Amino acid sequence: MRLLSLVAAAAIVVGVEVAAPVLPVAAADPAYLTKEATFGTVANGWDKVERYRDTTPGFADEQYPPDGRGNQDGQRLTFFGGVAQPSSSRFLLYSAPGWSTGAKATPVLLVHGANDNPDRAWANPNESGGFGCGSATCPSTGLMQYLSSRGYRVFAVGFAHKQGENRQQAQQVGDAVALIKARLGVSQVDLVGWSKGELSTRMYVSSVKPPWGRAYAGDVRKLITLGGPNGGYDYPFAHGYAHDLSIWPECGVNINAPSPHTRMTCYGRYTYHPELSITPTAGWDTYPGQRQMLARFDGAFGVDGSQQDWYTTYYGGQGFYTDGTGIQAAIDAGSMISTIQSAGTPASVSVYLLAGGSPTIVGVFNENRGPSDGIVFVASALDSTGIGHLAATALVGSVNHLQLGWASASMSQVTSWLA
Repeated sequence: MRLLSLVAAAAIVVGVEVAAPVLPVAAADPAYLTKEATFGTVANGWDKVERYRDTTPGFADEQYPPDGRGNQDGQRLTFFGGVAQPSSSRFLLYSAPGWSTGAKATPVLLVHGANDNPDRAWANPNESGGFGCGSATCPSTGLMQYLSSRGYRVFAVGFAHKQGENRQQAQQVGDAVALIKARLGVSQVDLVGWSKGELSTRMYVSSVKPPWGRAYAGDVRKLITLGGPNGGYDYPFAHGYAHDLSIWPECGVNINAPSPHTRMTCYGRYTYHPELSITPTAGWDTYPGQRQMLARFDGAFGVDGSQQDWYTTYYGGQGFYTDGTGIQAAIDAGSMISTIQSAGTPASVSVYLLAGGSPTIVGVFNENRGPSDGIVFVASALDSTGIGHLAATALVGSVNHLQLGWASASMSQVTSWLA
């Protein structure tokens, strides 16, 4: 139901009746978007969640890891109609309290990162419990509540595939912007993209799209990126063996993240998992969005030589315990960093880059080759190549990659840029 209606008011000024300004009337949703469900009972402080399907011909459903590690969970499973592996043409639009009444003129759309969701990312960093937010203890509120309480009209998009192809997700960022414009009668929206969410937001404003996709509609005022790999990242290959210990099922853990390897030895068993590879292998491609973020940093920062099989992990080949294609083969199979930079952001969009400077993520092997937030190099997060209007950059030295969305210093910086 559209809640924005025509507001009529009148004032008596010195005995003369003067009509108050008329607010814009809500428009219909774009014809290519079908609203499938609305949920008014939502946890973590959200006002409502709606599920949409983009009916544009061309959306391709993506592969999920067969062991279920990439499935929808928690209340998102309900929102996707009980479908654990939903079609990539579907997405969720979250609305925060005050979405139709906030005093700030430009609404804000929050775009989460890899293996995440709008609840944990923006509304309850503690949803996954300890360590889920990059700290030993996690707060129960986040940027959504922070902005909403300050008069911002806040929305968030939720993707079907947690590691999905970024060009498709960029189309859904545009879908969410179109829906917000329609229901609020505004012409522009501000975007905040965290980590992998930087790619889909920047792809949208840069018209980096599938052949069947829609070009940028000129409807973004500001783009703010939090720890975004603007210059790419090579973490999975630089720290591959330690990284794999949290991924490989035979090692006892099944984090939903890509491996630089197709074969690995755990507890004496040499096993084959092409479905976990960041490079398409044997018909499997479950991490396309991660591959699109890759870039080499061995020239600038070297490779972590303390890791088992460090050389073959980064450059490809058979090691003592692992086997993989190497980073260049993965880049050649679909990195989008150079394409995004070449496309450029329009000068009409003010871009702000925020980086964390603390490589202290609890429970994670942190990036150790140069200044970073534990995952993304500061140099990458602040890389302005291809940005048409760089409005500002900032480094919050006390914040790691998983704290960027909820640490007070980070939220304060984002709010100052949105003003």
